[in-house]
Amino acid sequence: MEVGKWSILRVDRLKDIGAYLTDGKQDVLLPKKYLPEELEVGDSLQVFIYRDSEDRLIATTKAPLIEVGKFAHLKVKSITDFGAFMDCGLERDVFLPFKEQTAKVRQGADYLVRMYRDKSDRLAVSMKLYDYLEPNTKYDKGAHVTGTVYEYRKGFGALVAIDDLYSGLIHDSEIYDSVMVGDSVQCRVVKRREDGKTDLALREQIPVQMNQDAEMVFDIIKSYDGVLPFTDKADPERIKQEFGLSKNAFKRAVGHLLKEKKIEITEDSIRIL
Repeated sequence: MEVGKWSILRVDRLKDIGAYLTDGKQDVLLPKKYLPEELEVGDSLQVFIYRDSEDRLIATTKAPLIEVGKFAHLKVKSITDFGAFMDCGLERDVFLPFKEQTAKVRQGADYLVRMYRDKSDRLAVSMKLYDYLEPNTKYDKGAHVTGTVYEYRKGFGALVAIDDLYSGLIHDSEIYDSVMVGDSVQCRVVKRREDGKTDLALREQIPVQMNQDAEMVFDIIKSYDGVLPFTDKADPERIKQEFGLSKNAFKRAVGHLLKEKKIEITEDSIRIL
């Protein structure tokens, strides 16, 4: 009988408040509202074990949203001075300690977490997933994947759980738009390393991405009534702020539009022809 996991237990005795189940060494209460019809002493029953608000072992036939050692997206129900509580599908919300948070969480938002048992055998969850994700054995270079950002390390990049299962990383050099912990991202596999860690990019390979960028740049120039008040020689930060592109990507997109004779570049502007 393990807290945070399913167990098959035998009905030891029936009481007005419910049934006491046993594994032969320990008993646990299954409250009356969860009792199947015509349950008898000696029957076997599969139940999930957790602790109630008074830290007593309790059983339920209700399926939780997460189990010990597993990952799941849970929603923040409340935030306190010592951590947050998340909806795990049971009557008692599960605790997310401050020390297990990789970013400041927001009430009502959902995050990818892993359930564990703390030193007091209570259920808790953590956003720190790096050491528990599996090596990527599924996706090769060029594949397109979906993942969840579970941590951001400045100077390193955004840590991503591919399929909420495999270890991935978007390097800082590949991040031009805002990426937040909890975001779902669409990525391209740049490299699958020997250890199974996976380098990811938010953008397509240059030929494909250049066409997409050119369309986006053209639409933004149109929003300026056809005259962008700076050129591809502008400060990289201004380009990034306006277009979400690196200066090199912006220059490629502008060059593509020039080649198609859709724009002209003056001394201090880019104009639609």
